[in-house]
Amino acid sequence: MAIIKPSKNFLFKILLVVFLTSMAPQWSAAQSFTQMMEFADEKMVEGDYYYAINYYERAMGIDSNSVEVLWEYAEAQRKYKDYRKAEYYYARVYAKENALIYQRSVFWLATMEQYNGKYEASLEHWKLTKKVFKKQKKAYEYKKSQQSIKSCLWAIKAVNDTSDYLTKALPAPVNSKDAELAPIIYDNQLWFTSLKADSINNHEEVLTKEYSLQIYTADQQDSIFSNVGLLKGVKEKGTNGANGSFSPDKKRFYFSRCDQNFDCKIYVGKVKNGKITDVDSLGEIINTPGVVTTMPHSTTIAGKEYLFFVSNREKSVGGLDIWYSTVTAGNKYGKPRNAGRGVNSLDDDISPFYDTLQNRLYFSSAWFEGFGGQDIFYAENKEMRFMNPRNMGIPVNSSQNDTYFVIDQARERFYYSTNREGVSYAKNPTCCNDIFTAHLPILEPPTRFESLTDLNKKLPVTLYFHNDEPNPRTKDTLTKLTYLESYDDYVDMEDKYKKEYSKGLIGDLAEESKEDINDFFLEFVRQGVVDLEEFTRLLRIELDKGYAIEVTVKGFASPLAKTDYNVNLTKRRISSLINYLYKYDDGVFAPYLDHKADNGGDLTFVQIPFGEYTANTLISDNVNDKKNSVYSRKAALERKIEIQSVSFAKQDTTYAEMVFNSQIYDFGDAKKGDTLKHTFTFKNTGEQKLIIEEVELECGCLSYELDKTELAPGEEGKLVLTLDTKSLSGLSVRKLIVKANIENQKKEITVTAEVKE
Repeated sequence: MAIIKPSKNFLFKILLVVFLTSMAPQWSAAQSFTQMMEFADEKMVEGDYYYAINYYERAMGIDSNSVEVLWEYAEAQRKYKDYRKAEYYYARVYAKENALIYQRSVFWLATMEQYNGKYEASLEHWKLTKKVFKKQKKAYEYKKSQQSIKSCLWAIKAVNDTSDYLTKALPAPVNSKDAELAPIIYDNQLWFTSLKADSINNHEEVLTKEYSLQIYTADQQDSIFSNVGLLKGVKEKGTNGANGSFSPDKKRFYFSRCDQNFDCKIYVGKVKNGKITDVDSLGEIINTPGVVTTMPHSTTIAGKEYLFFVSNREKSVGGLDIWYSTVTAGNKYGKPRNAGRGVNSLDDDISPFYDTLQNRLYFSSAWFEGFGGQDIFYAENKEMRFMNPRNMGIPVNSSQNDTYFVIDQARERFYYSTNREGVSYAKNPTCCNDIFTAHLPILEPPTRFESLTDLNKKLPVTLYFHNDEPNPRTKDTLTKLTYLESYDDYVDMEDKYKKEYSKGLIGDLAEESKEDINDFFLEFVRQGVVDLEEFTRLLRIELDKGYAIEVTVKGFASPLAKTDYNVNLTKRRISSLINYLYKYDDGVFAPYLDHKADNGGDLTFVQIPFGEYTANTLISDNVNDKKNSVYSRKAALERKIEIQSVSFAKQDTTYAEMVFNSQIYDFGDAKKGDTLKHTFTFKNTGEQKLIIEEVELECGCLSYELDKTELAPGEEGKLVLTLDTKSLSGLSVRKLIVKANIENQKKEITVTAEVKE
């Protein structure tokens, strides 16, 4: 069998090609386990994973307990893109040798679980991977495990946050059981790359197929495609041609050409009557000798022509990076510049596409927070600096590989390639790429309730603090610090936390305690800032629509100080969040917070400072035991605030409005058997009569009195709440829910007390 032989595994992955064959090898009963393994290993080197799998299966039939054959079989299935089988066999390997023989068994197990969308399981195995490589902190595997923990935490939330895009695979004859990728639009045609058999011959009764990647064209009328044919002028015998892009004036066509060892260069030709002429390679400024140069994308930015491309040349961040070069008159190419760490990572970052209308760079990567394989991201362009990549989300992305994003501006849709389950295939469900299209549906403008849906999906957002921060040793309820200032100081203390929490421990126990702290900062503290940034972005969108929004924030503390002190401390922590919003993006939230926005938008906070009332009772409150009362993971988990809900503050005119002076009251210290009372006042600030329909009590220890159940607009009322402590002990939190004809149907009232015998 004659096939293209990819000698570089990363390029094999990037081109997203699986070389499929249809003939099974002829076995001999006399062949030994060693022979089968040698045959399989040879096929792996050649990149013929299908044949390698068959030989490994034969070897497993001889010795199914060999950890060596299980490992090699898992490797072959991964490279063949059968992620389910790869996961199963990596799990068997890890169960047998616990990463002692094959150190990367848990690494690839975690990766395959991600690719299969099993984020909870993947998260745990990434944590184990980090421990396996803990003594190699500069190694790719350790850094990848740290990043993948973030990705899994992100994906667990994001997997339920579906965008409005409608996606579907293109029909035949474009998509087939072979691989289709890298779509581009040319007038009323789709140009794309496909892996197809170049010739079929019978020789000595063996069917021979020679596969290669080439560029094809298809006529397009609406959603119907026809007349698929090879693009004339690009193909050269013995090479692969792929990844095309037009110059902005559509007069030139760039593409990649790779030899049988997958050494790739960028070529350019003239476009004439639907074919390419005068093809030549770009000079050594772009095609640097000895490196990979591929995936060209030509565009115009601020009136200048640029050529983006992908390369592993010197000064790349890692693997394949996105680079760009200016193109001047006479087709002269400037010195390539790296697109920067905002879009380039230790993994391969590929398939760049620039949106000239939104000024965004789209690309694919498996490094940034995503769903598993390569996801499609976009990054805003700020003076040729591409920062803060955003994931396109589900259903555009999947847990497999999603790449080669392009926009068809005329049809208001975009195209991309994917090997997700559901594509056409011959051998396994994720072997091969198809081309998909996506577009937004035509919808009525969202109602106010629908408008807050995306915002509420991001909740709760949990933010963590060092002990007694901000502003320690004070009973103030306000601070001048922002949350990010407090956060920066906190993460700078990670090494101190590791040192203090591991005191008195040696060997593995000391290392495990340090890893425990590392996990806390990675999974909770840093993740909180990621969640906050996304929440803030969506909150601004809703306020810019002119909505009045009420945000409920609860504060918590560890039980190290007295109750009244901790309540004030949690108020300071909530204050730091409000300060963060005041200073965000040069004060864009200030008009909303000050109730002075021209568009009527308004932002208010309902603050519920619980102090340590809900803290874990097993946490040390011994000031002399700082290892457990301050620096332990358990204590650190209690020092937080949570953005818990978002609702409309000002109701529409069909509802009444019920505004309390406060929705929480702390009775402080009390003796068991005391009867405690507090009066909550409220007002109907709406335009309709307020009707209180029902009051729900959390326990028999609560009772209430209402001075009135119907209030006219502008009228005030009183709710007297009584707490009987005879059945209570210790820190107690009790709730009462008032149901009324208000837009959110209910108000929650909370009382707290510390009941002592």
